[in-house]
Amino acid sequence: MAKKSVATLQTGSNRLTKAINMVKSPKSGAYTFVESIMIPEEVDNFFKKK
Repeated sequence: MAKKSVATLQTGSNRLTKAINMVKSPKSGAYTFVESIMIPEEVDNFFKKK
């Protein structure tokens, strides 16, 4: 599976990261992309969960 931290965004005093994870659908076998914007400390947890 592909995973990537794409960008670091800064809004005011908050620092945010956009993460994209490629997930394979169990039903059709197709791949979909899951995107999320979060604080940098949460990125590892985002990629570990299934």
